[in-house]
Amino acid sequence: MLADRILRLNESATMKMAAETIRLKSQGVDIINFGIGEPDFNTPSSVKQAAKKAIDENKTYYTLNRGLAELRQAICRFLRTDFDINYSTEEIIVTNGAKQALFNCILTLVNRDDEVIIPTPCWPSYPELVNLAAGKIVPLVTDFANDFKISPQQLEKAITAKTKVLLFCNPSNPTGTVYSRQEVEEIAEVLKDSNVFVISDEIYGKLIYDNFTFSSFGKYREQLDNRVIILQGASKAFAMTGWRIGFAAGPLDIIKAADMVQSHSTSNVSSISQYAAIEAFSNVRDEVEQMIKAFDERRRYMISFLKNIDGLLFAEPHGAFYIFPKIDYFYGIALDGTRINNSTDMALYLLKNAHVATIPGKGFLAEDYIRISYANSMENIKTGLNKIKQSLEKIEVTHEVL
Repeated sequence: MLADRILRLNESATMKMAAETIRLKSQGVDIINFGIGEPDFNTPSSVKQAAKKAIDENKTYYTLNRGLAELRQAICRFLRTDFDINYSTEEIIVTNGAKQALFNCILTLVNRDDEVIIPTPCWPSYPELVNLAAGKIVPLVTDFANDFKISPQQLEKAITAKTKVLLFCNPSNPTGTVYSRQEVEEIAEVLKDSNVFVISDEIYGKLIYDNFTFSSFGKYREQLDNRVIILQGASKAFAMTGWRIGFAAGPLDIIKAADMVQSHSTSNVSSISQYAAIEAFSNVRDEVEQMIKAFDERRRYMISFLKNIDGLLFAEPHGAFYIFPKIDYFYGIALDGTRINNSTDMALYLLKNAHVATIPGKGFLAEDYIRISYANSMENIKTGLNKIKQSLEKIEVTHEVL
């Protein structure tokens, strides 16, 4: 009965976790949420005021499908000032979050059986959107030992005559990995003589730590004959997840096609959100720096704490707000009789035993890991990490498949 495209989709690996979290909360259990993928800060006041002003001025009508001209101008200035890349307003489409930007671009580029290279671990929606387009996923597996980074050699071996897209995420969700400028250049060099497009998800591009210099793939679009599409938005850097403001920046023909896809799905983004985003991209800087400073303090504490748990392995994150530890050392049987054989077992065990919510690595195509977010208060982080440590100490490690 259902369409083939739906049957190709996999159920979210986090659904069981979400259902169990809701069940426990309904029973009055206090859950510390390390699974959250959004800043725990409020939207800056000036952004909220801009939205209120737009409402008072009755700016509540349809806008251009691809977004207000003023907003696209603000985005162009933001990209030029903050990332040193230049785009025209016609090369920008404003979308309902960066996810819709990705959806539009995948449907625009990927035909049936086209190959899409995806470094893993990856955000769960990447493979599913490729599935919707009937493309073929080509995972490039990384792990903590190489900082979750693909190598130029690994990429070169993966490219075939059917390769259409490299779907790149920098900084990475779920690992917090940040590629250096040299590493991005090396990847671009591999792609130079191919016909492969790059869709570069840079939604966490402002959340960088340890004096790392973030290098947008947009810097290499001329080198790659304009086969680069940048995905960005207001959600993470400006604490505006619920406002649903994302955008794609790329070649004019791709953006026009994405515009057509969007015109037959959602049409324009909420007009009020667009006016709010003009303020965010144009004038908000101090609040972003304060948020980054707070995230960095939490990140450093979490790294220091987790390093002292024997058997827990991870690469230090330099971006976003996640740590992605390897937890297979702890597979075994807990004191309460719980059998822990995989990341889902571990996440459920921590939820029930420690009352801490994490995300199993299975959903990121990386079994044996869990994602922990430090988008939470320092008080909750300290309490939650202690509970995790105590729960891990209650496991009789077997290192065997049970």
